[in-house]
Amino acid sequence: MKSFTLNLIKSAILLHGICELIGTPHHGIIQTEIGMIGCGMISEVYAKNITERFGDLQLVACADLRMEAAQARAEQFGTKAMTVDELLADPDIDIVLNLTIPDQHAAVSMAALKAGNNVYSEKPLAIHMQDAKELVEYAKAHNLLLGTAPDTFMGGGLQTCRQLLDADTIGTPIAAQAFMMSRGPEAFHPNPKFFYEEGAGPVLDWGPYYITALVSLLGSVKSVVGRG
Repeated sequence: MKSFTLNLIKSAILLHGICELIGTPHHGIIQTEIGMIGCGMISEVYAKNITERFGDLQLVACADLRMEAAQARAEQFGTKAMTVDELLADPDIDIVLNLTIPDQHAAVSMAALKAGNNVYSEKPLAIHMQDAKELVEYAKAHNLLLGTAPDTFMGGGLQTCRQLLDADTIGTPIAAQAFMMSRGPEAFHPNPKFFYEEGAGPVLDWGPYYITALVSLLGSVKSVVGRG
C-alpha cells in the first residue's frame, strides 16, 4: 500500500512539471488551475498532493457522474463541485485531470482536449491503440499538452538506474526481468469491479509500471511475444 501511495504522489510531481508551462500569475507565482474529473478512491491522493504539496497548483473544481461523490470530494478539499459538462466549459481551468475508470479515459480526455484543455490522465491513456493515437494526434495538432500515468520513471530509484546506465557503470544490459505479485484489488479498493473489466486488470492497470521502467531504461519495444 505504501508503494501504491508513493506512485500516486509521483503522478502529482509530474503534474507539477507540466504546470511550469502554463497558468496565470497569482501573488508572484504561476498559479495553474486543475479541474478533476472522477472522484473515486484514487482522487483523494491526487487532491491531497495538489492542495498540500505545491503552492503553484490550485484544485478549482471536482466533477463526477455521481454528483454526491463530486460534492463530497469538493467539500473535503475546499473547492467546488460541478457536472462534467460544466467543468469542461470552465475557461479558467488549465489542466483537466482525468481519473475516471479505464474504459472512459479516451472519451473524457478527448472531450477535454476538444474543449481546449490540457489533459493529464490516469493509465491507460486509452484501452484501444487507435483511440490513443487519435488523442496524441489531436493534442499535437491543437498545441495542447497531454500526459498520462505512470510517471514512476521520474522517481529517484529509476533515475539512479538511468544515471548508472548512461555512465556505463554496468556495461551494456542484455536482459531484464519484471515480476508482479498481489493479493488483488479487493485488498485495497472499496469498489474493485472495474479492475476486472476491459481496460484494467494486471496487464493494463499494473503492467504499465514495469513496461514504463523497462522502456525508459532500455528503449522502445521492437517486438512482443506472448505465451500462456
